[in-house]
Amino acid sequence: MDTSHDRRGIALAGLLHDAPDAWSHAKTRRSGRLETGLDETDHALASPRAACPGSRPKAGMSDFSRLLPDEPLPQRISRILAWAAGAIVLFGCSLLITIDVITRYLFKRGMVESFEISGYALAACIGLGLAFTVTSKANIRVDILLDVLPGKVRIVCDIVASLSLALIAVALAWFAWGTLAQSWALNAKSVSQLQVPMVLPQGVWCVGLVWFACMAVLIPIQAIARLMAHDRAGFEALIGSLRVTEEIEQSGVENPAAGVEARS
Repeated sequence: MDTSHDRRGIALAGLLHDAPDAWSHAKTRRSGRLETGLDETDHALASPRAACPGSRPKAGMSDFSRLLPDEPLPQRISRILAWAAGAIVLFGCSLLITIDVITRYLFKRGMVESFEISGYALAACIGLGLAFTVTSKANIRVDILLDVLPGKVRIVCDIVASLSLALIAVALAWFAWGTLAQSWALNAKSVSQLQVPMVLPQGVWCVGLVWFACMAVLIPIQAIARLMAHDRAGFEALIGSLRVTEEIEQSGVENPAAGVEARS
């Protein structure tokens, strides 16, 4: 019995002796966790993307500058016409079709000639949006072999493609103007209950095609001028084929590779 009491006393004394060291060690670990947590919180507050990789910054003035960035006047006009084309699709097609569907369901007849008006709106928005496809290089290009060609050959291919587009744009604008002039001379109207003067939708459509032709001719001229001034980057920015990274940036999607490099 005495031996067991002695052993218990020795064990209790050892625990009491080690207790301060254990307490200080636990306190150090707890403070380290708190400091680490504060550091991570500060980092998350300072960098919202690090805290939530899929999130985007809140809307503000930067979003408005993305909608109407600082750019030359012809590009600015093309962008505004593209926004007008989007508004025409939204209100001239979607809204009127929605109203027509609801009135047909409630009153068994349509209140709006959505079919005819949406056809005019679609033609108008196509014409108004074509110039922006030139300035933003959003038109479809088959460039599967372009990357393997020498630099000078690529320049020639870009110029030929741009001039070919300009030729097609001028032809479209010419025939559109002829159609508009004929409708004006004949006072042509639509064969429907609305009796819409055809010069109204054709006029909007023709304005878009004429501006499309102007930009399709102006852009290669500017590109050739920059090439003659030994500005290869400016030439590529105007009529050069878009790379995959440029298409990702243009679409507004965050580049995964850039995010990996930033985190590393």
